[in-house]
Amino acid sequence: MSEKSESSPTPVKTKNVLQMNFIDASKQPQYVTDTGRILHRKYTGLSAKEQRRFTRLVKQGRNNLTSK
Repeated sequence: MSEKSESSPTPVKTKNVLQMNFIDASKQPQYVTDTGRILHRKYTGLSAKEQRRFTRLVKQGRNNLTSK
């Protein structure tokens, strides 16, 4: 029997990204790594539209933190 050496990523889609604001986006650790990098679509399970929206929200949140 051959076993898979790599496990396939499991989507972690929980909240509708299209209804988030930038404050909610920063509180979604399943979409961002510990170092703050945004995870790829294949790991998050988001659609292309949702991924673009989420990326924009995270970047807006980062911008707001640095401007205060």
